[in-house]
Amino acid sequence: MIYFDYAATTPMDDEAVELYANIAKHNYGNSSSLHDIGSRADQILSYCREELAEILNVHKKGIYFTSGGTESNLLSIISLAKTKFYNGKHIITSMAEHASVHSAMEYLKKDGFEVTYLPFTTDGIVDLDALKRAIRKDTILVSIQHVNSEIGTIQPIRDISDCLRERDILFHSDCVQSFGKTELKEITPYLDGLSLSSHKIYGPKGVGAVYINPIHHISPVFPGFHHENSFRGGTVNVPGIAAFVYAAKKIHEQNRQNIYSQFREIFMNKLNLFQEHFKIYQSTNNKMQLPQIIGMRVNGLEGQWTMLESNRNGYAISTGSACQVGHQEPSATMKALGIRTGKANEFIRITFGKDTEEHHVKEFADFLIQLSLQRGNEKDLIK
Repeated sequence: MIYFDYAATTPMDDEAVELYANIAKHNYGNSSSLHDIGSRADQILSYCREELAEILNVHKKGIYFTSGGTESNLLSIISLAKTKFYNGKHIITSMAEHASVHSAMEYLKKDGFEVTYLPFTTDGIVDLDALKRAIRKDTILVSIQHVNSEIGTIQPIRDISDCLRERDILFHSDCVQSFGKTELKEITPYLDGLSLSSHKIYGPKGVGAVYINPIHHISPVFPGFHHENSFRGGTVNVPGIAAFVYAAKKIHEQNRQNIYSQFREIFMNKLNLFQEHFKIYQSTNNKMQLPQIIGMRVNGLEGQWTMLESNRNGYAISTGSACQVGHQEPSATMKALGIRTGKANEFIRITFGKDTEEHHVKEFADFLIQLSLQRGNEKDLIK
């Protein structure tokens, strides 16, 4: 089976697995315990916090470890909103956010907040003019993902920040898909908060992180806890955090973006010979496009059928965000692009990772071409 679903999850790095096992066995203490065993675990935790802060070029006091990207989004968005609610209760986000962001918004709506959802332009970018029009006197928070998980477009974080700073509006970004693939140091100065996940970068599942600028006094979502500076409850997963930070350092040292750009070009060149069969959703500006995520349609073929046929022939792809699979509704990104339901349901996603090889990309492109041609011939016979 050739794996083309790295945006959903990644295989855990071998050295990260070894580190996890070693710390779990020899440094198993609760980092909040005052005895020596607990203190050793706390020292590891402190070191990991410093290392992650260095990767992001932020202050370590703003780093909070969590159980993953979903919890990171929920806690950071709700905390930031409740911290600022005395200035208003209006929030802006995009239609194409991860399900966890939409969940946080629904939670806040029940607490009296109003939410405005922005569409994408045809380039897969948040409509900045729509953002400017949506800002009100009572707008206190904007949450926009850095990289879209389904089509890989990169949002203009600095331009969005420029719209918000002079109005004292907080800015949060879901950086789960961009961490380890783009240099977040370039955008952290423009954000008040961001969310990360471990299993997208070859770390363990069940681990993530939040950064919130320490200048903000954070209101915990659930009061009364003492872990992670009262940000969340639950015994801290020290082995998982150590493996996460190790994987983060490793992926930053072994940047493969040029390779993924080459793979994307190879894939596109093959499909471009049969343009009438395919529709690729991407930015026309290469600088605003993550190369390893390809969101597309095989015209006339249900996305789920294409995914199942791919699986039957040895290729693992997806029909979009793994958190939305199984629902009848089109993907959030397709909605944000204004794609009608019939065509939206043809959507599939292909993503490259560290084990992807050039011949895998060529073979799968050829498979999709044959699949589209075969289906087209079947329809002609029916006619």
